[in-house]
Amino acid sequence: MQPFHLAIPVKDLVETRAFYRDILQCPEGRSDTQWVDFDLYGHQLVIHMAGKNEDSSQSDSNPVDGHDVPIPHFGVVLKWEDWESLAERLRSHNISFMIDPYIRFKGEVGEQATMFFKDPSGNALEFKAFKNIDQLFAK
Repeated sequence: MQPFHLAIPVKDLVETRAFYRDILQCPEGRSDTQWVDFDLYGHQLVIHMAGKNEDSSQSDSNPVDGHDVPIPHFGVVLKWEDWESLAERLRSHNISFMIDPYIRFKGEVGEQATMFFKDPSGNALEFKAFKNIDQLFAK
């Protein structure tokens, strides 16, 4: 696997840093007064302070399996057990879900567990897991 690099804007570096470090349990890497690197399941996620006019709380959406999926969003495909553990951790921290954890495409090719929520700066995240990881790119 080649890790991806993603840099996202944040409104509050301290609050968003705590979210990724303490709730999502991403190990912290290098940092400066305006940005912080995180290990997001082997990928490099960097949160950057954005100007005061940046507003990532508004997003478009597309309908998928009866839900309005926010655009843009990012996340990670996890192992099924890791997805279940993350869903429980998020619930224990009273994270408000945009789309509650559920099974999408149940009984179909590509059956997957999915959930959507926002970080404190309004960036939408999706974490998912496949019943059969070989169907990740199945048609």
